[in-house]
Amino acid sequence: MNDLTEGPIAGHIARMAMPIAIGMVFQTAYYLVDLYFVGQLGDAALAGLGAAGNVQFLVMAITQILGVGTMALIAQASGRKDRTDANLIFNQSLVLAAVCAAATLAGGYGMATWYMGTLGADAATEAAGVTYLYWFVPGLGLQFALVSMGSALRGTGIVNPTIVVQVLTVLLNAILSPIMITGWGTGRPMGIAGAGLSTTISIAVAVVLMTAYFVRLERYVVFDWSMVPPRADAWRRILAVGLPPGGEFALMFLYMAIIYWTIRGFGPEAQAGFGIGSRVMQAIFLPAMAIAFATAPVAGQNVGAAKPDRVRGTFKTAMVSLSAIMVVLTLLCQLRPASLIAFFTDDPAVIADGAEFLRIISFNFVATGIVFTCSGMFQALGHTVPALVASATRLITFAIPAVWLSGRPWFELRHLWYVSVATVALQAAVSWWLLSLELNRKLADRPAVAVAAPTG
Repeated sequence: MNDLTEGPIAGHIARMAMPIAIGMVFQTAYYLVDLYFVGQLGDAALAGLGAAGNVQFLVMAITQILGVGTMALIAQASGRKDRTDANLIFNQSLVLAAVCAAATLAGGYGMATWYMGTLGADAATEAAGVTYLYWFVPGLGLQFALVSMGSALRGTGIVNPTIVVQVLTVLLNAILSPIMITGWGTGRPMGIAGAGLSTTISIAVAVVLMTAYFVRLERYVVFDWSMVPPRADAWRRILAVGLPPGGEFALMFLYMAIIYWTIRGFGPEAQAGFGIGSRVMQAIFLPAMAIAFATAPVAGQNVGAAKPDRVRGTFKTAMVSLSAIMVVLTLLCQLRPASLIAFFTDDPAVIADGAEFLRIISFNFVATGIVFTCSGMFQALGHTVPALVASATRLITFAIPAVWLSGRPWFELRHLWYVSVATVALQAAVSWWLLSLELNRKLADRPAVAVAAPTG
């Protein structure tokens, strides 16, 4: 375990954020590699990959429930030097991971056709999306075990093993994708099915490697069969912290689904342009997201150690760093948006739609950085409902105008992106206000904040 309750706050955040950023870059490379090779299959395949890939947000909603609850509780247990409770949460998190994996497999195979039939711009897009999902769903199920193990380590202040595993498995995916998608070296191209299968195989290898690390090297949080029988009290504690962040990602899934539904009338080119643009945006967000991910355990351990000044200092440091990064990313998308899209496709219509999306949506990057920072702080405090409230505010204020605009004869894609910019700004303002209330309430009147103290 790394003690984050002493020493320079900026140093702790930087030390954790750098490997997290590297790992997230490689994690995102999963999708960018697939995107590059699927782009050679045509607009329908690209649009199908984008719409089907949106399911990732729904699965991430569930993994967030598991991951945030596990990380926050283990971080606070580590801060108060309670190793027994940290191990209880870790082992119960693995049990929940197995339950979630089974539910993902059942839901993925049972609803793939209906889902793509609702969002696909045409029959070819629907077929491509269903094919991708059938091969990708097992990988989605395996992600829960990875999240449990990685979140447990992050709560103890350790990130390097997770990063090493991510790098190795992404390299494996980069090797498998061209072989399976285009048939390099085999002469047996699988098309978009190969994109899903290569990712699933890579995630399976990651689970094996992480398990080996815990068995052979990890000593603070460990597999303990005596703690595997389901414990309702531990599940309640994990869910109490994790459900609201999971709800945030579920709202993101709905937000993306609304966009795909709203723009389906513009054809597969528009859906492909948005799909590429949104994934590029997620990729360039990685440095900022890494800081937010590092903020939560640093602040969380100091919450558990009853050091409110360090909790506030963590927020200020993260906010300044994130804002500076987001300004640079905004300039990048203002100056060269088409170049970022053209790497994945040579279709002029797709490039134009994707570039317009990036250019307009980049106006909300600083506001998005504020949202990331506040979300990490809510996780550290163990009260994540306010972040969900802010996200719900954004979805409601976006969905109603979006649906109304889609029915207007003069509706253009850019109108939707401007609405998105405005609603993210509102979400940032609400998040900051709610976090200020939460910090004043929990840190001003008492020195310590505990999240659902262990029972039994």
